[in-house]
Amino acid sequence: MMDVLSENGVPKDQQSRITAEVRRRFQEHSGEEVADDLARRIIEKTVMDLSLPEETDFRQKKLLAEAVYNVTRKELDILQPLAEDDEINEIMVNGPDRVFVERSGRMEPVPIRFESREHLEELIRRIAAGVHREINDIQPIVDARLEDGSRVNAVYSNVAVNGPILTIRKFPKRTRSMEELIQMGSITREAAGFLKTLVETGHNIFISGGTSSGKTTFLNTLSEYIPGRERVVVIEDSCELQMDRIDNLVRLETRNANSQGKGAVSIRQLIRTAMRMRPDRIIVGEVRGAEALDMLQALNSGHEGCMSTGHSNSAQAMMYRLETMALTAENFPLDAIRKQIVSAIDLVVHLGRFPDLSRKVIEISEVTAGEGGEIRMNPLFLLGEEGLERTENPLQRRDKLRLRKWGEEHDIF
Repeated sequence: MMDVLSENGVPKDQQSRITAEVRRRFQEHSGEEVADDLARRIIEKTVMDLSLPEETDFRQKKLLAEAVYNVTRKELDILQPLAEDDEINEIMVNGPDRVFVERSGRMEPVPIRFESREHLEELIRRIAAGVHREINDIQPIVDARLEDGSRVNAVYSNVAVNGPILTIRKFPKRTRSMEELIQMGSITREAAGFLKTLVETGHNIFISGGTSSGKTTFLNTLSEYIPGRERVVVIEDSCELQMDRIDNLVRLETRNANSQGKGAVSIRQLIRTAMRMRPDRIIVGEVRGAEALDMLQALNSGHEGCMSTGHSNSAQAMMYRLETMALTAENFPLDAIRKQIVSAIDLVVHLGRFPDLSRKVIEISEVTAGEGGEIRMNPLFLLGEEGLERTENPLQRRDKLRLRKWGEEHDIF
């Protein structure tokens, strides 16, 4: 349990005894669902009924009752208070006695401990079972999501030496608006207006950046500009994107294989089936491997205004990674892959995370073909001393602007 309770005079063995008794009393209500208010009454009565050290005061008993409630009733057990803290973005459990959080962008340890490795493994199994997935010694890794959409990764101790390991990326209650990002200094108003026009006119945009640079947040924000009349298909490993403002929305999520190795559904399969759903736009939450080729083929088959994200150190490096990922799918000639990338992706928005914990757009570049078929980046905005600044380079690929009669009077293009 939580160290803070033990330090206040309630030994862990007493807490375990009360938890076991509460579970037994819950079972006496078999045949009926124990509602939350009834559960709280049962827990509080159990705490009062069972003997505790004489020095245990009322405040300590209330803390104990809350801890037992989290263990027996909440989805995340003793981690529930951390999940309910709006300042915490991520929860990281490195074995039963090492818990860290990222709070407002800063990493810090927290005084929470699981009773044992088995206690932590039980929580991981419950989370996996809640989304119809399994984790065990044979399948030691699981990706899942909680009811609120938070992303979960868990690794069993036969793979993680100091495990089990549990990582929870919390799901934001709402998306940040572009105006908020402008006020935070993540992007300039000029660059935001530029991107708004390109989303509206059906340009295919790829968002790149390192870990925790804000790629998913920025993709969510850009989706504000998708015209409401369009049909959008969203494909993700684990549903994170918030696009509920779009009425004609289809959400697809991958599925792992069962214990017999059957039933897996991959990103590649979902991209292929999405093309038969009459989408105006296809949004792929993140590309990491061979699905890059399927995404490129989808973008090259008449689907405009599509978006996706990927990990990289720069916009140019993202193009190199896409080449490599596509080549893992099929042994195509490299120049053919490069032509597909140039044809499919109009723009790359590269994000970065800085030492002061801020996240900013570092670069907005157009994807063009260079000499010898190499992929070249045409920088349109670059982060300088004064912030994100417009370069002197004009947008070269203007067909989509002309098609939608976006006038030449807009100097920004």
